[in-house]
Amino acid sequence: MSTQTSLRVGYVPEHFSTPLHFAQTHGFFTSRSLNVDLLPYPSGTGAMIKSLESGELDLAIGLTEGWIASLGNGQSAFRLAGKYVDTPLCWAISTGGERAEMASASDLQGKKKLGISRFGSGSYVMGYVLADQNGWLKPGEEPFDWVVLDNFKNLRDAVNHKEGKEADAFMWEHFTSKKYYDTQEIRRIGEIYTPWPSWHIVAHSSQKTEAVAAFAEAVNEGVKYFNEHLAEAVKWIAGNLDYSEEDAREWLKTVKFSKDCGVVEKEVVEKTLGILKKAGVVKGDQVQVADMVLDLKKA
Repeated sequence: MSTQTSLRVGYVPEHFSTPLHFAQTHGFFTSRSLNVDLLPYPSGTGAMIKSLESGELDLAIGLTEGWIASLGNGQSAFRLAGKYVDTPLCWAISTGGERAEMASASDLQGKKKLGISRFGSGSYVMGYVLADQNGWLKPGEEPFDWVVLDNFKNLRDAVNHKEGKEADAFMWEHFTSKKYYDTQEIRRIGEIYTPWPSWHIVAHSSQKTEAVAAFAEAVNEGVKYFNEHLAEAVKWIAGNLDYSEEDAREWLKTVKFSKDCGVVEKEVVEKTLGILKKAGVVKGDQVQVADMVLDLKKA
């Protein structure tokens, strides 16, 4: 690319963002004439969808289920541009530290109050998947009483009935939750793994393929640096994010970033769509898979 291109990129400020940090600090974006502004979204994928709709973001990295659910229901503000993480995500199911009546995830049956960051987010979508896997879905009925709480702290407060907030349980990534299990602020009552690769990259529909392809190449270089400097990654995560070095090292054993972040596997999209339709998250056949994907190989 001969001219400088500015990109506003949304991301979730958790351990998974470390290759992005390396790409930024080691010049992998600037070497490709990209001026990348990394914008943190602690509220997650649902919040980034809103910003993509309003044109506040050019690209974003978020949870696969959130992107595909939105696209499957007719969203046209963005398209899938690449796969960021190959491995599934472990969603821990948590309740308040002293909520003895919530002994396991099975206690959520019966339309309990499930905290979510917002409608359309991963925490929302996975609620349907949890209900589907347990046989709790009933035609025409919501599986839970959804409680929208925006961020992780509000979710923790709600299951402990603090600050006027109230929920029975919520789902969030395991290692992000673990610190608060250790302090007994919240208690783990179950888990559910995504039946798909956990993170994807999306691009606003107005973005040129050349710029998105250059971004994906820079992220690939960030992933390569991450894989070759794991000790540095652990120290950065522990020093800049809400994790201990021990938890960061344990997380490293569970995650595999994509070797080529500019590729979307259409069979993964089709499988995910099928699961989300069965769970009732995606309604009907509104969008073809081909229309959901930006093919960067045409760049």
